[in-house]
Amino acid sequence: MYCKKIKVENFRNIEKAELDFSDGVNILVGENAQGKTNLLEAIFYASVGRSFRAVNTAEMIKFGEQFANIEVFFKDAKRDQSVLFRIFKDRRRIVEKNKLRVEKLSDIVGSFRSVLFCPEHLSLIKDGPAERRGYLDVAISRLYPMYIHALQNYNYSLKQRNALIKSAREDRSGFESTVELWNDQMAKNAAVISDMRYRYIKRAAVYVDSCFAEMTGMKDIPERPELVYIGSARLDGEEYTDRKKVYERYMELLSSSHNQEIAAGATLWGPHKDDLDIRLNGKSARTFASQGQQRSLALALKLAEGEICREEFGDQPVFLFDDVLSELDSSRRDYLINKMADKQVILTSCETDFLSAINNVRKITVKDGVYTV
Repeated sequence: MYCKKIKVENFRNIEKAELDFSDGVNILVGENAQGKTNLLEAIFYASVGRSFRAVNTAEMIKFGEQFANIEVFFKDAKRDQSVLFRIFKDRRRIVEKNKLRVEKLSDIVGSFRSVLFCPEHLSLIKDGPAERRGYLDVAISRLYPMYIHALQNYNYSLKQRNALIKSAREDRSGFESTVELWNDQMAKNAAVISDMRYRYIKRAAVYVDSCFAEMTGMKDIPERPELVYIGSARLDGEEYTDRKKVYERYMELLSSSHNQEIAAGATLWGPHKDDLDIRLNGKSARTFASQGQQRSLALALKLAEGEICREEFGDQPVFLFDDVLSELDSSRRDYLINKMADKQVILTSCETDFLSAINNVRKITVKDGVYTV
């Protein structure tokens, strides 16, 4: 798969831009705050229907405008396609695939596939569980529409149940009369989410292991990473693939913790409490790995994301690197450059020194939201 063209209007500091890409390495070069990351954000948004940095929609729309357009034209293993997002300040949006209106996000996510790697991902290992859950949600959503449905339904049920818990301090009878309905909805969707997270982590672990060994030159030395799913249901490994068992376990936990949850003011059990434990030689990488090892593991996770996409769909996703090369030491930078050989890459950088090591490079100069080839 590769991104052939993007059209952007009123997005961040981009008034209007239309840009073609090569199927190799495309580098956006310019000073800071000129619009390099803005274009990468637009491409990512067309891939997953969300920004990797905005809190609300209004932040993405150019000041003084009421809407923004992002349209990406791409080629996958079968044919040429396009996706369009028109986003409004009031949070409405119009979504099209191949010029036809799409009503559900799950009907378009996964059509145009990209893998983003930005400086924040270098902290994926040492940051809190929410960052790793976010990584899993984005990675799995582009593979399986069912996961998006389950996650959206789960989050809605969680929001309603939390509101019910807060009201229980004044109205316990209302809480008791309806809480089991929300328990059932949460547990059903939690079983799907847990199963799919566990299976994805198991697949990713194989690629993380090989990428880490290649990157660190440790093929013959037993320095082995391990990915472990830490589910809130407190089950063991493969048990998470038994959706009936996960459902029953969550129903048990949610039904027996009312007093505890009312005191806490929130739901205490569910996939919103999950974590991905990343270990190195059996010890927590968050605590015991060096900064270099943590960065290697984070990079391996993102490359694994791409490999699973390729395995699932038969072609590579588009790789988006936002100012990452400047954050890596020379050995990890060289490794990443070598990995670019058979992939389309769109990256941002203030530097161009490393370009001589890459074939098939398209250089795009960025200044004040204007892109010049």
